[in-house]
Amino acid sequence: MSKKIKINHIRNIGIIAHIDAGKTTVTERVLYYTGRSHKIGEVHNGEAVMDWMPDEQERGITITSAVTTCHWKDSQIQIIDTPGHVDFTMEVERSLRVLDGAIGVFCAVGGVEPQSETVWHQADKYQVPKIAFVNKLDRIGADFFGTVEMMKERLNAHPLIMQLPVGAEDNFAGVIDLIEMKHIVWDDDTLGASYQAIDIPDEFIEKAHKYRDQLIEAVAEHDDDIMEAYLAEAPIDPEDLCAVVRKATIQLKLVPVLCGAALKNKGIQPLLDAIVRYLPSPVDIPPIQGHNPDTGESLECKAVDTNPLAALIFKVSMIEGRKLSYVRVYSGRLKAGEEVYNPSLKKKEKLSRILQMHANKRERVDTAGAGSIVGVVGLKLSSTGETLCTSDRPVLLENIEFYEPVISVAVEPKTHADQEKLEQVLEKFVLEDPTLRVRKDEDTGQTILSGMGELHLEVIISRMQREFNTLVNVGKPQVVYRETIKTEAEASVVFDKEITGQRQFGDVTLRLKPLARGAGIRFKSEVAEETIPAGFVPAIEKGVRESLESGTLLGYPVVDVEAALTGGSFKESLGTELAYTVSASMACKEALAKGDAYLLDPIMNVEVFVPEAFVGDVIGDLNARNGKIEAIESQMGTQVIKATVPLARMFGYSTSLRSATQGRGTFTMQFSHFDRA
Repeated sequence: MSKKIKINHIRNIGIIAHIDAGKTTVTERVLYYTGRSHKIGEVHNGEAVMDWMPDEQERGITITSAVTTCHWKDSQIQIIDTPGHVDFTMEVERSLRVLDGAIGVFCAVGGVEPQSETVWHQADKYQVPKIAFVNKLDRIGADFFGTVEMMKERLNAHPLIMQLPVGAEDNFAGVIDLIEMKHIVWDDDTLGASYQAIDIPDEFIEKAHKYRDQLIEAVAEHDDDIMEAYLAEAPIDPEDLCAVVRKATIQLKLVPVLCGAALKNKGIQPLLDAIVRYLPSPVDIPPIQGHNPDTGESLECKAVDTNPLAALIFKVSMIEGRKLSYVRVYSGRLKAGEEVYNPSLKKKEKLSRILQMHANKRERVDTAGAGSIVGVVGLKLSSTGETLCTSDRPVLLENIEFYEPVISVAVEPKTHADQEKLEQVLEKFVLEDPTLRVRKDEDTGQTILSGMGELHLEVIISRMQREFNTLVNVGKPQVVYRETIKTEAEASVVFDKEITGQRQFGDVTLRLKPLARGAGIRFKSEVAEETIPAGFVPAIEKGVRESLESGTLLGYPVVDVEAALTGGSFKESLGTELAYTVSASMACKEALAKGDAYLLDPIMNVEVFVPEAFVGDVIGDLNARNGKIEAIESQMGTQVIKATVPLARMFGYSTSLRSATQGRGTFTMQFSHFDRA
């Protein structure tokens, strides 16, 4: 890298949106105008730089979040282009965890769609400041102000209109900048690379003044000086206005709204200016909090190169058979060839190389300072969500929460050669994707893959064949259920056996009690020290928890139960941890069998978008699938039906929805909770 960029000139941003709002198209333009790409890659031709996986190019969707670095004016922008499809929510979640700012891209025709809502709330959860970009203003049915209203209603956001579109649909002819009060027009011959600011056309002057007044009024609420100038009707310097907008954006009080048409190359350069102008650098946001793994004391990791190292691995991918870890450096410096410490594993690892990422192309660098997002080669043991630091100043950053998979398929290798490859290939996928689970079914010997949805598993199987040349037969998708009990039950088990010449004794009485939905698993001990010494209680809890990993009905994990240790006995010098673990596990299985176990279905939140004429048919179909209709809202000419439906009844739904609505209905589905169907 030529010159070192100051940390306050770094912007770590993500582009978040619903599937098809134009995230990748926006990113491609950003890369072109910042000189990172020499031609514009288009999603519809399968040529987008950021969608470099063959599966992404074929399906025209983003599956993995790609990282890239580009420069605009004197700032360095590190961008993560995230997926919009609900099956890849985890990719978005872990990207947002390490970003300082985000751009929400909205389609001017579809407005705020369900997945935009999900990712927006994920960004709120991590308190990420945001800018909104209303895209596709050249499309028929585009409604800029309608989209802004929907942002207020659906996202609880405070949108601040910074630009007005000039014309709409086919007549879309640039934007009016309300800060500088200029009309920005783009030159089609240079693919939008050259643009100019001209006077606002007469017919738009009145409207521009009206919205500029609204802008100043909204900003004045956050600054006394601007409030005074506004009330005195004094002129306000654009620089002062921008400074207050920046402050309010970083404090999550306002969301600047810009607009354009990325496919027509309009609106991107002002968006880049806005990223630099309004989104925070790593030093503008509160330092990340961690804790000392040994003492538990809280530690603040300031974004300073000279501080001790604190970095988070937010993603791992296998590229050409080598493990590449994506790391966000929060404080301190990473240096190639040096050792780092992983406090979760209590192990040291060596960094062999540090790479500046550009989608799937990479550039070697020697060091990476605070605020950087880089790829690291050489970490053998560390995985997603783990912290890297130094052994003399250990710090543990908050891990990333992962979602539980809800759908599974059985896979079998087609040939003996595939059999050998299958395990290694799956191991690589599990490393890359924490929402993917792999287990062996003891009864059938099949390998069971569990994931977030049908598309998620489809993509994994397609990648197996394509990237690793591993051919498999795939069973029908199966639902991943949970089990729980209806009634309280108790069981006692004595384990008294000689193992490798040593007598092992454990005697445990357990009571299992059903809990409310979503309560999880609880364990408590109600026995006195003289009945069973406290030193054996952790071994008993371990036996209980292991036993609850597979229930007595169909072997699914058991949830929402409380296990209480209510009795047992102890024999001096014969009691061992192993014996208590085994007896607790056996007692737990016995109590489960007595507790009248039943299955819990994964219940999904489903939103169906249909034209008015088909609402009756769609509701009838959802009712037939045991769905509960929760709301029907009308939105921009379509009806949105919100319902909860058991996942087991949703297989093949896209086909029947298409035939019921002449191909005009669409739906999104997301896991809600487990419950009895």
